[in-house]
Amino acid sequence: QVQFVASGGDQVQPGGSLRLSCTASTKITGFNAMGWYRQAPGKQRELVAQVRPSGAIVYAESVKGRFTMSRDTDKNTILYLHMTSLKPEDTGVYSCRAIMPWGTVGGQGTQVTVSS
Repeated sequence: QVQFVASGGDQVQPGGSLRLSCTASTKITGFNAMGWYRQAPGKQRELVAQVRPSGAIVYAESVKGRFTMSRDTDKNTILYLHMTSLKPEDTGVYSCRAIMPWGTVGGQGTQVTVSS
């Protein structure tokens, strides 16, 4: 069963930076969309950044200009999220999901805490 494993989360001060990784157990092709999500305590999961089959990447308004998503597909599929100018409201569990024609691929997330 294909799944993602996210890593790189940590506690940082406001204004700090982090680089998250999400490694799939195999190379993922034929997806409808693939990207990073986050869930803050007491809130619903929200989309942070998403890559389309065309290669175009879209970002949530709240992270535009601060977060950059990239990917490596040489062997397994690896998604990266470079986060800068972090704010307390960026706190949450970050995870990856791939929307496939037959369903969704998910996996465990990684905790990011932005606090002074």
